[in-house]
Amino acid sequence: VQLQASGGGLVQAGGSLRLSCAASGRSFSNYYMGWFRQAPGKEREFVAGLSWSGGFSSYVDSVKGRFTISRNNAKDTWYLQMNRLEPEDTAVYYCAARNVPFRSENFREYAYWGQGTQVTVSS
Repeated sequence: VQLQASGGGLVQAGGSLRLSCAASGRSFSNYYMGWFRQAPGKEREFVAGLSWSGGFSSYVDSVKGRFTISRNNAKDTWYLQMNRLEPEDTAVYYCAARNVPFRSENFREYAYWGQGTQVTVSS
C-alpha cells in the first residue's frame, strides 16, 4: 500500500487549501482513511477520518465546520478541504489508512502513511 499526499502550501489566515491523498497497491473497500497533523514539538493529532465504504465522517473539535474530508473511490483518492484556516492549523499533514473500517483517533492504529505535506498559515 502506498499513499501519496499533496496540496500543502503557504496561505494567509482565512484562506483555503485542499489536500489530496492518492492510494495504490490494493483494494481499500474495508479501510478507514484519516488525516493527521503534527506541529513542531507536539504529538501527531487526528484531524479527520472517513471509512472508504461510506458512513459518517469524524473531526477533531478544532476543525469542525471548517474542514471537510471526502473521497473519490474511482480515483482511489481522498481529500481534506480546509477553509477559514488559522495560524494554529500550521503543521505537517499526513494521510493515513488502517485496514479495518472503524474510526480511530490513535495514530498508532494506522499502518499506512503518506509522506506528509506542509501547511503554513500566516497571520
